[in-house]
Amino acid sequence: MRPGLIARDCYARARAVLTTDVRFEGWTTEDWVRFLRLWQARAAPELEPTRPCGGVVVVHEEGEILKLLHTRKGRLDPATAGATRDEADALALALRAGQPAALGPLARANHASWALALRLGALDEVMERFGARAARSDDFTAQSLLLVGIAREMIGEGAITTWPQRLRGIPVPTPHVVRRTLDVLCGDGRAMALGLFDGGSLWTSFVARRRGPGFDVVAGPDELRPALGLLSGDWRRDYRHLVQAIEARYAPLAFGCFAELGTFRALQTDARPGAWSRAVAVRDVIIAPMPAAVGMALGFDGTRYVLHALRAITGRISPLAAMGPVLEGVRARVGALTGDDVSGLLGFDPLGLLRKLLQR
Repeated sequence: MRPGLIARDCYARARAVLTTDVRFEGWTTEDWVRFLRLWQARAAPELEPTRPCGGVVVVHEEGEILKLLHTRKGRLDPATAGATRDEADALALALRAGQPAALGPLARANHASWALALRLGALDEVMERFGARAARSDDFTAQSLLLVGIAREMIGEGAITTWPQRLRGIPVPTPHVVRRTLDVLCGDGRAMALGLFDGGSLWTSFVARRRGPGFDVVAGPDELRPALGLLSGDWRRDYRHLVQAIEARYAPLAFGCFAELGTFRALQTDARPGAWSRAVAVRDVIIAPMPAAVGMALGFDGTRYVLHALRAITGRISPLAAMGPVLEGVRARVGALTGDDVSGLLGFDPLGLLRKLLQR
């Protein structure tokens, strides 16, 4: 399927799932494709051309493979699931037991980056449980979290198996926690925005306006570009015009993140301590306005970077080695203080989760 058709299909599905009071606007096919590609998993630039792509989906019953599908190549012959008969038998036993490790060789054999195994009827069971537990009063957030929780249950029961398990150990937040986090980042009647520039022009943007418990507008860049006028080519000045256009059309900003495309993509998978705080400090990334929780998180990120550097220095200079336990105590104290930032509210590090999803 061509990217444009995929984008239109995703757009249609999003409109079908979200409630009728949520409005999507400002999305051309190219804008939608760009935004989706921004969140696609990727490897290091030198490995990207040869890395495994797509995924393998297996439908099985009692260890017998009924269907085998590659998301890019289409249907595969179930008889080729194992290179040898022994491998095929081992895969069948592992599927019956719900062991995810067996899917790794299957994915590698088909040059795929992930694999999903579904016991026959698993998706029907997911929807039956969802229908039994969902209440008419549940909003979109509550329904989404309920669906994720049911999928987790099915994974625990072995009816659904995934490889690799990138989200293992990440708790599913409750609707109350999600709403509390939204309140911290974006109050009612305000908006959050992401704006990325490339080659002196607005490459993409994303605006979400808060109304009550959720967002009533999810907007792309197409409605905003005419209001920007002629840009200077310096995104550090041009982002102000984008902010003015957003606030004039939608709502006052509560949280805005602006950067060049290449910088943002590099930071998405940068696991080094202090990467985001350094980028904000030198204005490679501009966060304006900056909610208190985000500012606190960036401050802790910078503190971790300083402590990490000091620890490396004291480890190499023997007279300073005695400072090691002191620095460890400070690092532990910093970790304990993070309960007031976004990570503390959610129960996990959202940037760490993003890296797990995007790194290959």
